[in-house]
Amino acid sequence: MEPNKLADAAAIPDGAAQRKRGRWTLWLVVAVCAAPVIASYVTFYVIKPEKRNNYGTLIDQRAHPVPAMATTTLDGRPQALEQFKGKWVMLMTGPGACPDTCRKQLFAMRQLRLMQGKEADRIERVWLITDKEPLDTLVIREYDGTHMLRADAATVAAWLPADAGTTPDDHIYMIDPLGHLMMRFPKDPQLQQVRKVYKDIYKLLKASSIG
Repeated sequence: MEPNKLADAAAIPDGAAQRKRGRWTLWLVVAVCAAPVIASYVTFYVIKPEKRNNYGTLIDQRAHPVPAMATTTLDGRPQALEQFKGKWVMLMTGPGACPDTCRKQLFAMRQLRLMQGKEADRIERVWLITDKEPLDTLVIREYDGTHMLRADAATVAAWLPADAGTTPDDHIYMIDPLGHLMMRFPKDPQLQQVRKVYKDIYKLLKASSIG
């Protein structure tokens, strides 16, 4: 066989080996990125079940994947939930009129974030507004820092699981840094229960090294 042909033949298995190594490298990178969140779930829910006393309800992310939905800011600019990946997200939903229960949720999310102290910057707050009603300027100013996004009501309702006898508007949800819906807190927690919500979030942040 001519020297050039021998070189070409030798290069074929080398190329296949490189592609195989590339695939293994890709899977390794994915595993490394996912490991911290997986570890936080295992630590929080498996390793010490006898000490588990979480107030929120763990959500099966496989049954409730984040849908592809066109969300926009109040001034109409596209802004997707995916843009908050890498952070923990406290999520609520409801109409733009924002009745008293809505304002209580906005207040609770703000305070729960502040209560995390130096870890507060790991959390973003998002309000999915499910209609086109204008918002009260005072609400916008008072809860500056909350990402207020308009979203399709039917899509949101189909995505977010709620307790029996409630709707998604009644709950605050948590989304992990990989973009998975993972926890729901009960309707209208009173002062004592708000402390329990804080403890759940604190444990999640402590158990996770990302976000």
